[in-house]
Amino acid sequence: MKPFLLIAPHELFRGFFDTLSREYVQDLQDFLHDKLPRLIAVAVAAWLLSRLLNVISARVIRTAERHSTGAGHLAQVKTLTAVVRATGIGVIAVIAALYILPLLGFNLGPLLTSAGVAGVAIGLAAQTIVKDCLNGFLILVEDQYNVGDVVRLAGLSGTVETMSLRKTMVRDSDGTLYVIPNSQITTVANLTRDFSVATINVSVDFSAKPDEVMSLLKEVAMGVRSDPAYSAVYLADPTLLGVDSIKGSQVIYPVQLRTKANQQWAAMRETQRRIRIALDAHGMLPGDPLRVYNPLSPSAQPPVTGAETAAAVKPPDPTTAKPNEINPFTGEGM
Repeated sequence: MKPFLLIAPHELFRGFFDTLSREYVQDLQDFLHDKLPRLIAVAVAAWLLSRLLNVISARVIRTAERHSTGAGHLAQVKTLTAVVRATGIGVIAVIAALYILPLLGFNLGPLLTSAGVAGVAIGLAAQTIVKDCLNGFLILVEDQYNVGDVVRLAGLSGTVETMSLRKTMVRDSDGTLYVIPNSQITTVANLTRDFSVATINVSVDFSAKPDEVMSLLKEVAMGVRSDPAYSAVYLADPTLLGVDSIKGSQVIYPVQLRTKANQQWAAMRETQRRIRIALDAHGMLPGDPLRVYNPLSPSAQPPVTGAETAAAVKPPDPTTAKPNEINPFTGEGM
């Protein structure tokens, strides 16, 4: 064996690269022979489980669409299915990562050992996220609202588009999308649960007789109720509540329509249109809170003669004016 100092530099580098190449080839052979099949098996298993979860979710939704007893039940099934699918995919991804990382050379022992300390630190830093998930779980269990419901949450109104354990996404009528953390939801106002009630406040002038107005409104509302285009959405006959308030020359007559959940809009618009036409046909004016009602019509006023008209417009005679009783210069009485 040659002394180290007598070895040529090119022989030294060649020996280093030969050793490195042998180790690389050996590691590559070990990886291809032992680790790669397991990586492929874990990846395929994770993909198959995710695919199976998606197929089951789609089948559950299709079954619910065929046999659902109502829109509320279908929305509830879709909401729960979406949450279960998202949660299941997350769990599958975490388990697959725990199998794959050791195969790639990552040592999970120290990581799992320090998981308790890290969990406490993460828990303190992510209290809001934990609260979001707990509140979202209670919302789902208690069935407070579902996807497709019109709600008021955290001072915001709109239609629920998607929801998960952490957040709820609400679309406003103007297209604005609100993302609301579930921890911020303390009060839920569900506007489409079971049924909807639409109230039409009809303003009529004070001169119209209340009994005639209510009879006309009842006739118009029942006409819409009996119309085949709208009768399917009604759950009960329209209700007239009588005179609700009087302001100036304005008298308010509320008309209530009880319909299926979130299906009151078309019937309400059609009822308002027919009420407008009926009031005009019967000569009833709309009310005005700033107009004062005068019970004396112009025909009831006494006729005004030509002499009275001339006297009313004739200027006063300055010679008959009463003299001033106060001196305009000194301000003293005269």
